[in-house]
Amino acid sequence: MDAQVLRDRLKFLMSKRDSLVRLLEQPDLGTLRIDVNQALEELDDLIDEFKRTFPDAELS
Repeated sequence: MDAQVLRDRLKFLMSKRDSLVRLLEQPDLGTLRIDVNQALEELDDLIDEFKRTFPDAELS
């Protein structure tokens, strides 16, 4: 898998991050809030790791 494929897949995941944030803001989320928060943390970690691995890559 080359860097361009990884970049494209990460861009797709980043586009879904806002949906997770909006979901986390729902007051009636209950225990699902833990899973949504975990997904956000893992996505942020993935983005950070990508940026460290490919510091010159554009993600916007």
